[in-house]
Amino acid sequence: MGVRSLLYGLYERRLAAALPRDRMPRHVGVIIDGNRRWARAAGQTPQGGYRRGAAKYHEVVEWCEQAGVEVVTLWLLSTDNLHRPKEQLEPLLRIIEDVVRDLAASERWRVHPVGAPDLLPPETARVVKEADAATADRTGMLINVAVGYGGRQEIADAVRSLLQEHASRGTSIEELAEVLDVEHIAEHLYTKGQPDPDLVIRTSGEQRLSGFLLWQSAHTELYFCEAYGPDFRRVDFLRALRDYAARHRRFGA
Repeated sequence: MGVRSLLYGLYERRLAAALPRDRMPRHVGVIIDGNRRWARAAGQTPQGGYRRGAAKYHEVVEWCEQAGVEVVTLWLLSTDNLHRPKEQLEPLLRIIEDVVRDLAASERWRVHPVGAPDLLPPETARVVKEADAATADRTGMLINVAVGYGGRQEIADAVRSLLQEHASRGTSIEELAEVLDVEHIAEHLYTKGQPDPDLVIRTSGEQRLSGFLLWQSAHTELYFCEAYGPDFRRVDFLRALRDYAARHRRFGA
């Protein structure tokens, strides 16, 4: 082991030890971004970049577990991605299916799909549904795998589900309008019953959510890391937790 690696390891351990355990997030959202840019810089194919970025998700989940995080939401595929040309989309879907299978095979974590399964190709929908069913009884950390996910789509689906529920009870639109509040919609989100994300981490330097957990992130702390997805390190993750712990959260303006 070189001197640089030794010093890096010491810094990482010191950083982890200094984190205040009473100020850790319960729910962390993660966007591993910049895989194609990493591939171009490394002289690899886009698929190679996606593979390297996908491998990072398992590491991030491990890091979250070590930090005592209860819920992790991983954005694996947006609804916009579903409109990519077939030759780009199909390899990406195979990679995502492998990620979901890998997480489910851990035998520790619950894997819960969030997104619009009806928009997914049949094989991908089958893989995420099987992972959900196979891990439903586990008591470990909950991992939301956002596949075919879009924040606006989620809100539209929640409102649709709410209207259908009240219609089945015979509630009129006028009656519903009189009592409707934000909690009624929250009860129909893909993440219903879960705490809202405390922290969202996005790699690659892009400083936007792109619709990720659009409803749930009203009071979420955001952390943007310059590293491309495949280069995201545990020390980067620990720095995000340190930054989160140092913030004074204001649940308002």
